[in-house]
Amino acid sequence: MENDKIIKGLKFHYTDNGDGPRTIVLMHGWGCDHTTLATVERTALECGLRAVNVDFPGFGGSDEPGEVWGVEEYTQAVERLLDELGVSNPILLGHSFGGRVGILYASRHPEVEKLILVDAAGVKPRRSFNYYRKVYSFKLLKYIMYLSMGRKEAEHRLDQRRAKAGSADYAKASPMMRRILSKVVNEDLRSVMPDIKAPTLLVWGKNDTATPMRDAEIMEKLIPPSGLVAFDGAGHYSFLDNMQGFQAVLKNFLN
Repeated sequence: MENDKIIKGLKFHYTDNGDGPRTIVLMHGWGCDHTTLATVERTALECGLRAVNVDFPGFGGSDEPGEVWGVEEYTQAVERLLDELGVSNPILLGHSFGGRVGILYASRHPEVEKLILVDAAGVKPRRSFNYYRKVYSFKLLKYIMYLSMGRKEAEHRLDQRRAKAGSADYAKASPMMRRILSKVVNEDLRSVMPDIKAPTLLVWGKNDTATPMRDAEIMEKLIPPSGLVAFDGAGHYSFLDNMQGFQAVLKNFLN
């Protein structure tokens, strides 16, 4: 069932299906929406769970934030949504960016029943010297443009430049979502991972280049009650690349 709630002043779209006594919250990756996790939702319903499948603000049917959000603001939005839905001890499943929200939420809510991180983000990527050279060169250019043409015109031209130089996700995003993406990808959540109390399943594709296996191994070490399952031949969407294997692992963990 499709639903909307006003959360933090924004329309927050989600689906709410099933009437089981336990609730799983599905959180998609960057550039996606709740439909990306449709196969995972069906598996959860087959296990007798209630499934709440969200569109994060800025994606799908949800409004775009009017200011630059970080993982904290997205987590707060999910906290408020679940509070309004009366969900007190959720099972959380986060893919990619959704994993960031799952990590932060579970780190401060010991009542979380289980946490499932699928090719999840949350470990700040290693950066080369060339990366930092480009970053500081860009900051210098930004400073000069602000002085020479004013903030509004400078930001317009800088957004065009960022879109050409950035990733596919960055290029497709609106100016506000580009700023949000720039913020969240640089947030390192390793410091809160040891605070997670919920049994945690890590599911990864061994060929994942967006959130590589190194990230999964770091999370497995830092999250005390965790275990890692990695699929050969699967990439960043391991739940689709090896659907049968993923469904078997998920059902086992849920039951």
